Amino acid sequence: MFSYRHGFHAGNHADVLKHFVMAQIMAYLNQKETPYTYVDTHAGAGVYQLNTGYAAKTAEYETGIARLWNKDDLPAPLADYVDMIRSFNPEGKLLHYPGSPFCAEKLSRDEDRLRLFEMHPNEVKVLVQNCGALEEQNRAAGLRRGVRGKRVIIGDTDGFDSLKSLLPPPSRRAFVLIDPPYEVKDDYRKVKVTLDEAIKRFPGGVYAVWYPVLQRLESRQFPDKLKRIACKDWLHVTLTVKTPTPDGVGGFHSSGMFILNPPWTLENTLREVMPYLTAALDQDGGARFTLESGSGTPPKPAAPAGSRR
Repeated sequence: MFSYRHGFHAGNHADVLKHFVMAQIMAYLNQKETPYTYVDTHAGAGVYQLNTGYAAKTAEYETGIARLWNKDDLPAPLADYVDMIRSFNPEGKLLHYPGSPFCAEKLSRDEDRLRLFEMHPNEVKVLVQNCGALEEQNRAAGLRRGVRGKRVIIGDTDGFDSLKSLLPPPSRRAFVLIDPPYEVKDDYRKVKVTLDEAIKRFPGGVYAVWYPVLQRLESRQFPDKLKRIACKDWLHVTLTVKTPTPDGVGGFHSSGMFILNPPWTLENTLREVMPYLTAALDQDGGARFTLESGSGTPPKPAAPAGSRR
């Protein structure tokens, strides 16, 4: 259950897609003064060192964020994302990559609230340490921005279950990121069940789901199941960086983001950026992306008492 460590994959093509989309959502939410709550159901360690440890063993970042690092022709939205990653590497060399909690901390405002959940005992310990270190850096820089306490709360509980108690949020604005490791097939079911309940509790939230595009049946059926959730609108983007082999093996080649109630600006941004991003991350000439949008199935009205269906 606890074998997955995101450090092996830090900064890879899937992280680039996930955190770019995440940055666009938060930039949109920041346009309104009312604060919002960011919920991360599977937070990980917060930030990863790329030249040592797990990340150095696989070096997946070399075909991900490193492909964008020295580009001077990035589309403006993608340039903003890379600049955010640069802020974690002030000396100009790509040595650290922020996970979703640190991306959210950087992109959110002082009045916004972050709720981070991680069950892996080692990962959550490192997350607490990393957040503590970040707060010390803020203090040294003369910033009063808190990283622990009321603004940022870390829980070592199941993010799927913990989300329930946070919806609806006090400000009636929320952005929820759900990206479990999908080590076990049941994760796909849990995501769907969690979203069904979350939408009922708080229909106005923005919910973003990351998932690996794999040959396994659960992965292939996953987007269609999410399309049937009773939300106002949905947006689905996938990125493939190399040609999948017929037998489905040959490395991790594709991932997707499914967003419920996306910002109205996000689809056009993705149409602008995805062709560039796909070409930049292409490994063998077989890179491609897909982008689709639609409306969720409206909930069925409750049957009158005593009636049959």
